[in-house]
Amino acid sequence: MQFLDLPIELLPEILKYVVKPQHLASACLVNKAFRTFATTRLYERIFIYSWHKEGKAKVVKLFDTLSRRPYLASLLRRLEIRDFPKAITLLDSDVLNHVQRGLRNCTGLRACTWTRDGSLNSEILEALIQCPDLRELELNGHNDGHYDPRLLLHFRHLSRISIIMPSPAVVSKLEPWLSSTGNTLRSLTLICKASTIITDALLESIAPYLVHLEHLNLTGCPKVTHRGVWALVSSNLNGLIGLGLEGVSPKFDMQLFAKQCIDYDALRRLRSVTLTVQQQVSMKEWISGVIDLLSLSPLELFQIYSTGAFFESPMTDDMWQKLISAHGTRLVRFSIHRMLISLEAIRDICIKCINLEQLFVVVEPSSLEQLAEALSFAHRLRTVHINYPTEAFSDAPPVLQVERRITTDEHGALQAHRTLAPYGNPEVPEQFLVVRT
Repeated sequence: MQFLDLPIELLPEILKYVVKPQHLASACLVNKAFRTFATTRLYERIFIYSWHKEGKAKVVKLFDTLSRRPYLASLLRRLEIRDFPKAITLLDSDVLNHVQRGLRNCTGLRACTWTRDGSLNSEILEALIQCPDLRELELNGHNDGHYDPRLLLHFRHLSRISIIMPSPAVVSKLEPWLSSTGNTLRSLTLICKASTIITDALLESIAPYLVHLEHLNLTGCPKVTHRGVWALVSSNLNGLIGLGLEGVSPKFDMQLFAKQCIDYDALRRLRSVTLTVQQQVSMKEWISGVIDLLSLSPLELFQIYSTGAFFESPMTDDMWQKLISAHGTRLVRFSIHRMLISLEAIRDICIKCINLEQLFVVVEPSSLEQLAEALSFAHRLRTVHINYPTEAFSDAPPVLQVERRITTDEHGALQAHRTLAPYGNPEVPEQFLVVRT
């Protein structure tokens, strides 16, 4: 049987494994059947990052296509614009008209990300409001001189809201906005940079509208303590599935927060947690609080990093050991940044976390050979990110993926060999989408 003899119904399943846009574009040129299915895959998710070559020019071409080809625009489900020429929204009315018309043609759009500061304006928001299926919105919250924050109140029935660097005007609209969309909202993310406008009082004011929340992420909010987070957690009806507390107040009492959550079994569904540890806190007490906090949770994804100088491995080895003991059989991702971890701890993680698929660690470059030996014990590992201490090394560390190379032995039997290869997926891992505080 040749490839062309396969049932046409299998082609969409095969194309799911083609991840690079340029490869999908080539698949569109094979024949009519390939073009039909590959075009759908090519246009269902479009993302433009700031480091893409000629990214700003690609944005202009993209919206020119979406404005002129309604059918292609109707295929779009997820749009990520993380780079956009600011001058367009201010000076070029013709291109802006293409953007508006293109967005209105995106009748099936479900998720939109528009994060570059100063590139989002009222006209773009008005066009997005007219997308009937839009359920996820990630935007830059610095509206000053760019867009009217009252427009946000027209985005109802959202399941996910993510706001980067919200201004006071945008924050002032949070309570009325969440009061109208809170019933459907399942994920809320607020990403700041040491902003003082996200406070416990604000979180307490919006808590009554977020009773169905499943994912909560707060980053760079130094005025947020356990009081505000507990207000959100305690008002939740079913319990959070994901929790991110990054760069919150040094006064956040992790032990008290853990006790509150344990007493009410509030994190009984928690599968993902992202935490930061700060130099100002007592490491021993903080670690004890974290272990208690997660003790009753079916944890699968664990992420942690230091907000200041690197923590050396002897300070944290006890933490890894207790986490592995409590959650090792379930953990799928173990992610550690700006914290050195010993090779012994990495080996333990690879041996005892039997379902581990993603590993992010910090090691010295001289330890790479020993690291490879430790990784060999993680039989389900798919992605490895190796970071070096930034104080000593400036070269970009590698992001690798585990591949299976198939060979034929002398008896004609197929053999699979696991090897490390450069990360090939054009999507950026979640940990690197935002520069953390």
